[in-house]
Amino acid sequence: MDWPHDPDGEEGSEGRRKYGHAVLAKKIDEDEDFPLSASEYVEQYGDHPVRIDYETVVSVEEIFENVEQEEFADFVEFHQELGRVMREAGYWFYEGADEFVGETA
Repeated sequence: MDWPHDPDGEEGSEGRRKYGHAVLAKKIDEDEDFPLSASEYVEQYGDHPVRIDYETVVSVEEIFENVEQEEFADFVEFHQELGRVMREAGYWFYEGADEFVGETA
């Protein structure tokens, strides 16, 4: 796939390699972007690359294919839903990540 920018370049990872959830979160301004529409987020960033691990890159749109929420009230809701989706899709490789699937605060 042709990416609009290099997933490991300045625009993709701010000069350092960032993975998964961190890449998605960096596209949001916590003070200004909420409530946040999932469809508008995908419209704006859908073709952007997200590095999942050292050899896997997927698009924002691919990750959002399984997002159930239409809108996020705040950063916490965004993090929780994206974390759930990424774990269920096998895009979350952190030790113990599966322990948190289905938990509610």
